Amino acid sequence: MLSKNLLKLIRSLEVKKYRKESALFVAEGEKLVKDLLASDVECIKVIATEEFSSHSYREKCPEFITVSDEELKKASFLRTPQGILGIFKQKNIDFDPTLPERELCLALDDVQDPGNLGTIIRIADWFGIENIFCSIGTVDIYNPKTVQATMGAIARVNIHYVDLPQFIKAQKKSVPVYGTFLDGKNIYEHSLSANGIVIMGNEGNGIGKECEKCISERILIPNFPIGRPTSESLNVSTATAIVCSEFRRRVK
Repeated sequence: MLSKNLLKLIRSLEVKKYRKESALFVAEGEKLVKDLLASDVECIKVIATEEFSSHSYREKCPEFITVSDEELKKASFLRTPQGILGIFKQKNIDFDPTLPERELCLALDDVQDPGNLGTIIRIADWFGIENIFCSIGTVDIYNPKTVQATMGAIARVNIHYVDLPQFIKAQKKSVPVYGTFLDGKNIYEHSLSANGIVIMGNEGNGIGKECEKCISERILIPNFPIGRPTSESLNVSTATAIVCSEFRRRVK
């Protein structure tokens, strides 16, 4: 049975302020909860309908509560609840500012849409990018919509919130910093590095002026055929997928 206090806790985690205060977040759906339970993300408790009560979830969480469909519906942030919901502790991640010297990292400059952030994390996971540096103005990683869109990748990709321009300025001059612009060099012809930072910008405004000053490699995802009238821009998560794919295709 779902107590009033537990329901109140779960519903409070829709709000960033309370997520920050409690250092907790909610994940919903069988695949997402299963991936998190299999990771080093600490589980607090799982609530689920009878359908999931005989699964191995019981062994992997300190508290398992079986609830009715109606109770789960009250707790769920989804329009159509998926039968299982977990409460987890937010990850404690060591911050290492030298990571871009050794590996390819993404940087997000004020990405606002929770779905875009979640999809970008999923893309990073697919292409083996383990660290993303987000500006303070980027949407919260633990927003329920973001968590849902990661499809479990949140367990494997580290998200760091930083003063992004300062973080980039503090890098060694030898660390390449890439950004996509309409006046950039064709990504399919430009040399790419196995390490460094790739900055992706805000949905409406692109990369901000402060971060733009830090970019050493301006690249372009060209439309085809070049010169043909086309859409003004690509969705930021779509652009991220194209950029990451090209880096991994050419730089092993």
